[in-house]
Amino acid sequence: MIDFSLTGRTALVTGASRGLGLAIADGLAELGATVFGTSRSAEESARIAERYSSRPCPLDVSRPDTFAAFADALPDVDLLINNAGTIVPAAAVDVRVEDYDAVMDVNLRGTFFLTQAFGRRWIAAGTEASVVNVGSQTGTVAIEERSVYGASKAALDNLTKNLALEWAPHGIRVNAIAPTWIRTELAELTLSRADLAERLLARIPLGRFGDPVDVVGAVAFLAGPMAKLITGHTLMIDGGYTIR
Repeated sequence: MIDFSLTGRTALVTGASRGLGLAIADGLAELGATVFGTSRSAEESARIAERYSSRPCPLDVSRPDTFAAFADALPDVDLLINNAGTIVPAAAVDVRVEDYDAVMDVNLRGTFFLTQAFGRRWIAAGTEASVVNVGSQTGTVAIEERSVYGASKAALDNLTKNLALEWAPHGIRVNAIAPTWIRTELAELTLSRADLAERLLARIPLGRFGDPVDVVGAVAFLAGPMAKLITGHTLMIDGGYTIR
């Protein structure tokens, strides 16, 4: 039976105030999930809560010391979408220590420890759950000015596999998606550079950059009942960018 419904599931989407996070949260809500969305901003957290008739979830994903209490306050969550991320574009020779730390703290360290906080509770309660990590094609291929960001996403791919292996006996699935250039506010910092955008577009066989909605179906599929036998997988959403 074909069933993509998420009715009865409770999802937490990190970085849900804009871009991919907002599109993903909207898609999960449309499929019937109860949705909570995080933002570092209290004002944006309140706006997200109003949008999904939930409650505000302010969260700084670079602060693992807050994660245990945060997870305790959301006992019904059984879908975790690790979308929050950051990037500091720079040639490798120009990367500063503080920029490196900022990217790794959010993209890898924060993702790991937030997932750990929920995983501990799921395992203790015997909850079957699903995690989808939002990675990037830069975890697979090299792209200009993305050395640190790409390293964080490559590590996220491996983390996805390791968590999937350890938690499979508990009925917890862990997968990831790896999008190409998606037209969000963050990506426009790069795509607004006409010369670079032209070179990047030439590498995509399908001939276009993505829109946030292009990512939603893959996340919903991996999170939901139609992917019950899929874990430890990173799904490329790249228009063919990485096939050559």
